[in-house]
Amino acid sequence: MKQIYARIAVAASLAAGALLFVAAPASADEALYRQFGGEDGLQRIADDLIANSFNPRTAPYFAKVSVKRLRVQLASHFCEQIGGPCKYTGSSMKNVHAPLHIDRAAFNALVENLQAAMDKNAVPFRAQNQLLAKLAPMYREIENPRDAPSVVPLREPLPSPDDAPADIPADAPPAAAAPTP
Repeated sequence: MKQIYARIAVAASLAAGALLFVAAPASADEALYRQFGGEDGLQRIADDLIANSFNPRTAPYFAKVSVKRLRVQLASHFCEQIGGPCKYTGSSMKNVHAPLHIDRAAFNALVENLQAAMDKNAVPFRAQNQLLAKLAPMYREIENPRDAPSVVPLREPLPSPDDAPADIPADAPPAAAAPTP
């Protein structure tokens, strides 16, 4: 008799576990991936981003690019960033973008192109923001304008002569900055 009750208890536990597994909501990554339309949706977004980018503000940065390769790399990069099942296998952002001398205006224009592509593909605003939040810190690796300083700037700007205390002449040389840790 004990064996029958034990079997019923095991069967009930397995059934309850299976029911919870089936009824459990998808993980946040899976849900976000679905909001982007999965692999097909990400490919459409990559296509639209590329099409949007052939405009006067960003086209020069795509002049020597293999559009076919770019399409694949963009889609896999976006997929990985949103926690999808893809793996980005391209070069680092810094290596890919360094020779292009991308400035802040071009970076912002590309972000606008991406937003337009996501809008066109009906990606919810919140989902768009989740991807953009993942991509935003990459500006440090992507921006490299021709006139970028060759030295790391100080953490705080030096005061202007107008900001000098009254007891220091405005034409006095600035004091050496203390090394930063």
